[in-house]
Amino acid sequence: MITGKNYIGNQLSAKGNTTYRTFNPKLNIENETVFSEATSEEIDEAVELASDAFKIFRKISGEKRAAFLNAIADEILALDDELISTYMSETGLPEGRAKGERGRTVFQLRTFAELVSNENWRENSIDLAIPDRQPLPKPDIRKTSIPLGPTLVFGASNFPLAYSTAGGDTASALAAGCPVIVKSHPMHAGTGELVASAIVKAAEQTGMPNGVFSNINSSGIEVGVQLVEHPKVKAVGFTGSIRGGRALYDLAAKREEPIPVFAEMGSINPVIITPNAIEIRGEVLADTYAKSITLGTGQFCTNPGLILTIASEETQSFIEDLAQRTVAIDAQCMLHPNIKRNYIRLSDEVSSQKGLQVVASYTTEVDENFAPARVS
Repeated sequence: MITGKNYIGNQLSAKGNTTYRTFNPKLNIENETVFSEATSEEIDEAVELASDAFKIFRKISGEKRAAFLNAIADEILALDDELISTYMSETGLPEGRAKGERGRTVFQLRTFAELVSNENWRENSIDLAIPDRQPLPKPDIRKTSIPLGPTLVFGASNFPLAYSTAGGDTASALAAGCPVIVKSHPMHAGTGELVASAIVKAAEQTGMPNGVFSNINSSGIEVGVQLVEHPKVKAVGFTGSIRGGRALYDLAAKREEPIPVFAEMGSINPVIITPNAIEIRGEVLADTYAKSITLGTGQFCTNPGLILTIASEETQSFIEDLAQRTVAIDAQCMLHPNIKRNYIRLSDEVSSQKGLQVVASYTTEVDENFAPARVS
């Protein structure tokens, strides 16, 4: 059941007056649940709990942490249809994508559980001293991997499961012995709370300390800023835009004690296609590429949306074939009206650049929040 409250350790909490709702982009309506934004008091409490939990959690054996991660995976699967339907209502993404991402999330958790079931992941090394070495004694040098401490994880807009509440950042931090505080993404706060409930239940079942996990609601940037600047937060995990990741990096660097920000930020992966490749398998390349750039309405951190090739008659034919195949694909729903507006704005800006030619545009009328393709 979704309550709209924050998880401060194992307890639900809603002390603030600021509220918000998630949005169903496919139906173009707000979802019913009202979410309570975390207060400064709740943020401090979550971080203090995480700091206290770290003293215990860091010493818990890899075998027990593995049991915790496997229990999280089990509880996520136990959420069954409620999780899938909530995911779909908050993203507009289809059932197949929701179930596929759930499978990926569970796989990540179980993979980290297998990794930490023994201590090999620490990559311990010992270089013994040679006190009588000449001309100088050799010191004893030892290396190991240790948990950093309470870790802040930001949920990603485009992957409500695999890169959010129980995604790769959370799984790796918990595996290493770091308590996690998730700053839930406001676009899929309901999905986030359901997954948070699974993590809390798994923590209680496996005897993890209270505070090993918290889930914080927020619709703006202030809560995230306060969390990054909190002196007891020791690391940040982020998946999202270059602008957002850079802002977090700068905040973390300005602290009295700077902390690492592990960020996967958006970028373009240029695709280089040679004239020979176009001549040999141009139709196959056009078909594959059209499907690739429209997959998930292109809403991924990295995308292959730029081709570099050499001008020729064959290249021009390839471009025209690619354009027609792209606009023939049905328009798909975007994650949120704001994302749709940004897509249209940036697409118009790019199309208006000097020397750029729009080869084909999707001309069929589309529903609200659905994205028309454009090839330039």
